[in-house]
Amino acid sequence: MGNNPVSFTDRDDLWERMRNGDARDWDLIIVGGGICGAGTLREAVRKGYRALLIEQRDFAWGTSSRSSQMVHGGLRYLGMGDTKLTRHSLTERERLLREAPGLVERAGWYFTVRKGQFPGRLAVSILMWFYDRIAGIKDHRYLNGEELRSRFEGLSDDIKGAGRYTDSLTDDARLVLRVLTEAIRAGGSALNYVRATRLLVDSGELSGVTVENAVDGDSLELRAPVVINATGAWADRLRNQVNPEKRVRPLRGSHLVIPARRLTVTGVLSLLHPRDKRPVYAFPWQGATVLGTTDLDHPHELDVEASISNAEVEYLLDAAAAMFPQLKLSRADVISSWAGVRPVIGTERSKDPSKERRDHAVWSDRGLISVSGGKLTTFRLIALDALEAARPRLPAPRSDADDRVFAATELTAEQVAPEDPAWGYRLLGRFGDAARNLLSESPPEERQRIDGTRYCLAECRWAARHEAVQHLDDLLLRRTRLGLLLKDGGEQLFDALRKICFEELGWDESRWETELDRYRELVRRHYALPEDG
Repeated sequence: MGNNPVSFTDRDDLWERMRNGDARDWDLIIVGGGICGAGTLREAVRKGYRALLIEQRDFAWGTSSRSSQMVHGGLRYLGMGDTKLTRHSLTERERLLREAPGLVERAGWYFTVRKGQFPGRLAVSILMWFYDRIAGIKDHRYLNGEELRSRFEGLSDDIKGAGRYTDSLTDDARLVLRVLTEAIRAGGSALNYVRATRLLVDSGELSGVTVENAVDGDSLELRAPVVINATGAWADRLRNQVNPEKRVRPLRGSHLVIPARRLTVTGVLSLLHPRDKRPVYAFPWQGATVLGTTDLDHPHELDVEASISNAEVEYLLDAAAAMFPQLKLSRADVISSWAGVRPVIGTERSKDPSKERRDHAVWSDRGLISVSGGKLTTFRLIALDALEAARPRLPAPRSDADDRVFAATELTAEQVAPEDPAWGYRLLGRFGDAARNLLSESPPEERQRIDGTRYCLAECRWAARHEAVQHLDDLLLRRTRLGLLLKDGGEQLFDALRKICFEELGWDESRWETELDRYRELVRRHYALPEDG
């Protein structure tokens, strides 16, 4: 990747060039700054296209910072007979494990079995055998109750054993940022807080898009023969400007964050919820433990951040009680929550949300290419399908034999953090070779690990300097996850962050107080627990 940092903070310079008319013509414009938009930008610039990505909020603001953090093939989808999606997902999972170690990490998955449960031990073992065979690995076995309890202290006596296999976990927002970094290094452009307001149509064919800068309210017309609508759950909104069809079914998935000292898990523990037999997971993430997920229709306004409901809180705590009854976990143990809206391609409105297919769809409407659905794991394949649909309107692509999403790093973990190579490995996964600069450009006190997390303040300074941070929540909820991992959204860090934001972002006291008020209200409404009752 090289040691020269890629900076997103050329944002204002790019907008000014657009305003002056120097950067208004593109081969394609991508609307949506989640993982599908980022992946499409990465693949577009590899093919030699002049490509711009715009995002109405922050990069990864929507689904791609609020998923279940799983890069997996989906054993459940194989059980539902969707072998094609499972095969594609497992192939991409193995690719990401090879290309992004330290960011995408293999983890043990334990599918627990209770007496009288279906699927039982035999069915689970057969599924795991097929699963590993598709992935081209052999990494599964069955553990009896005694073996399982030796790994998960306090596990319910009702659980008789578990099928163990492997899948992977990630930080979805950081995955988006890392893909965008690779795309920008290869020649792409990306702007957050820029909204597509209107498609431009000439003689019945799309010719561009009108965009609005949320920072200063300025509007511009940008020209391109192709606009790729990668807005996920929002895809119908932009598409309905040229086609009235509605195909996206927004489904909400909510999660609870629990301190690892209260709920310690060494892998991903899966349980069929006693209430509805849906799989619910407890898994280690960023130094804490996460319980998730729910799967409900989300009929609310999509531009308002999704929030967990009291019914979902109780549902997830009930699952925790079924797994670990002795712990008596309650609302008081919850650090934070998050809720994301999945873009699922709907078939029957009355159908159980959990039984909807998770594959993606691409629609072409006179130059608007809309893509929605799919899984975090298969973002590269989704991007390639979108570009294939756009190909008749694009220049001849450049031949590129290298199909890597992530360039190989030149540094080793020991070179990044000689005193703690495991930490250096993690930083390399999140920042590539820039990890060494991240540490060297920060004062020593900011390189110390923040208690209860795997983060340091140097990561906040780096993000503020290089990653287009516009608001405090960009820094604490997406560039890092400190707002989810620390009590009260990370209130304990505010004095240190004030200094960083003054120095790196040029904020003054008035701006800082405005951002604090905004952030506290955001955390209270959307990332804390709702008021009981």
